[in-house]
Amino acid sequence: MKNKIKTVWSKRLKGKTSKSFQRIGSSINIDQRLYKQDIFASIIHTQMLMKQRIIPADKGKKIIQGLKKIKSLIDNGKFIFEEKYEDIHLNIEKKLFQIIGPAAGFMHTARSRNDQVVTDFKLWIKDSTQNIIKDISSTMKAIIKKAEKHSDTVMPGFTHLKNAQPISFAHYLLAYYEMLKRDKKRFENSLNLLDESPLGSAALSGTSYKIDRNYTAKKLGFKKPTNNSIDSVSDRDFAIDFLYAAAVCAMHLSRLAEDFIILNSDAYKLIEFNDSVLTGSSIMPQKKNPDPAELIRGRVGINYGKLNSILTIMKGLPMSYFKDLQDDKALVFDGYDTLRDSLTMSYELIDNLRVSKEKMSKMANQGFTTATDFADYLVKEKKLSFRESYHISSSLVNFAEKNNKTLDQITLKELKKFNKDLDKNVLKIFDVNFSMNSKNSYGGTSSNNVKKMIKKYKKEIK
Repeated sequence: MKNKIKTVWSKRLKGKTSKSFQRIGSSINIDQRLYKQDIFASIIHTQMLMKQRIIPADKGKKIIQGLKKIKSLIDNGKFIFEEKYEDIHLNIEKKLFQIIGPAAGFMHTARSRNDQVVTDFKLWIKDSTQNIIKDISSTMKAIIKKAEKHSDTVMPGFTHLKNAQPISFAHYLLAYYEMLKRDKKRFENSLNLLDESPLGSAALSGTSYKIDRNYTAKKLGFKKPTNNSIDSVSDRDFAIDFLYAAAVCAMHLSRLAEDFIILNSDAYKLIEFNDSVLTGSSIMPQKKNPDPAELIRGRVGINYGKLNSILTIMKGLPMSYFKDLQDDKALVFDGYDTLRDSLTMSYELIDNLRVSKEKMSKMANQGFTTATDFADYLVKEKKLSFRESYHISSSLVNFAEKNNKTLDQITLKELKKFNKDLDKNVLKIFDVNFSMNSKNSYGGTSSNNVKKMIKKYKKEIK
């Protein structure tokens, strides 16, 4: 029998839905991305209804067969999504009626679109978070691979964008490894927090049917069912957690991109990129622009915006479900797509990066970067207080600056003007490689430390 009902609530509401609300209220153009999760959850729900003898087994089998056929149609691009049916749930249900007839009416027993959509959404975020974690891991591996080649490459470390102290280029790169490691953990933590199934909460109060929520939770891959039906349908903390983790990760990638832009600039010229990740100019023939890095830096604003939007939607929302929540999925989908693009571009930038070791070493020797090493030498070897040593080292910097010399160009005779007890052993202090390798405290920049950390990282990232 052909189903003539246009909407499931058309018996209650008189007259047609306005075209403008039908357009604005429809979410099918967005939430059709949930079709795999929606069909999967509907199959599990139907299996539970059959197990609990809430619906006849023959009806349940028809529903499951019909749902599998619908999934095949969507997978192969042969399913037409219709705006008039609002969302993915009703589009699938409408098609199920067309395929199996009235038996489709049994599928929605003991559930609501409220618990249905939050279940689908959680499942989608679980799947998508795993994709993000894989992308983060790939970027971390790219950092290790590049760092492995540069544990002995000395560069200037910066504070306030001013030369500060000599560091290993590998150590610099591995700072971003640590950031991404925290990002990965942040996404993993969010997976643990959302690992409760809301299915069976129905509209907001639960259901009088003798359903088995532990069964559906297990079959859907959740650790357990949620404890409170009202919270279940109104909760979007998991979406906020996802967007927060995405925003922080995007921020870290933006910092990396900004560093790359600066170090690649004509003012620094410390790194270069292969042409595959560069673009040119429509008017200036000589230009090679690091556009991917600039896109990463810019798109963090999108991730911030999505997080801010969902926080704003949720901040004044009473219990329990409201139409305001329709826009949550678009925010998460966009945040997900944007972050994955940024991770892909970051990976390619790292993979295509080349280092000018000579320029890095030369710049590391500018700006009196070993001044602190001299102060530390006076403390350790001459038993002076650090503040006294600091003042002596400051005077030496003033002398070098006045005489247009780098610290490694100052003679022992000149050094003795600042401390008469100095001998030739002090001269090694002003070598930038010696300075880098002297920082052997745990987490420091010495080559030996960096090599140990790379070895550690390679084991943990497998």
